[in-house]
Amino acid sequence: MKRATRALPVLLALLAAAAAPAGQGGAPPQGAWRTFEGSWSASGQRQMLPTGGERQAATIQLSGAVALTIGEGLSHGFRGEFVGFDDGASLSVGCAVWTDQHGDRIFSQLKGEPVREGRRINGTVTGGTGRYAGLEGDYTFVWQYFVAGEGDTIQGRSVDLKGRVRVKEAGR
Repeated sequence: MKRATRALPVLLALLAAAAAPAGQGGAPPQGAWRTFEGSWSASGQRQMLPTGGERQAATIQLSGAVALTIGEGLSHGFRGEFVGFDDGASLSVGCAVWTDQHGDRIFSQLKGEPVREGRRINGTVTGGTGRYAGLEGDYTFVWQYFVAGEGDTIQGRSVDLKGRVRVKEAGR
């Protein structure tokens, strides 16, 4: 019962993202910057590695709902997946993919402070598939909370997810 209670916020976020209407139109026009805002709720696994002293490094694998409240030319709901590394001291890095209801994807690289509550993460959009092919941009978010569950299970929710994207200009 305890595990079901912890999974409820993630399930609700996934349902809300799936029910959200798709963004207007196709991908942003070539070269024009488009802004977006939203949140990302995720759960997954963390494997810890002692590194001496009090800190521990970790590998992290998360998946969950990315819900955009603003974002012309983008879907409003994605399934976000993240694989990364946290050195436990000053750095976390990884890769993310957001997949919309049509299977089109947005790829990004993330870098920021260690994965903890209140920590900022910066993302660089590196491309996409389908209607997001040729996409570039950047975004940031802050972990509102990040909690450890039983065993290696973790859950988190980001706020202040804000960014911008555009289709690369020809020849860039």
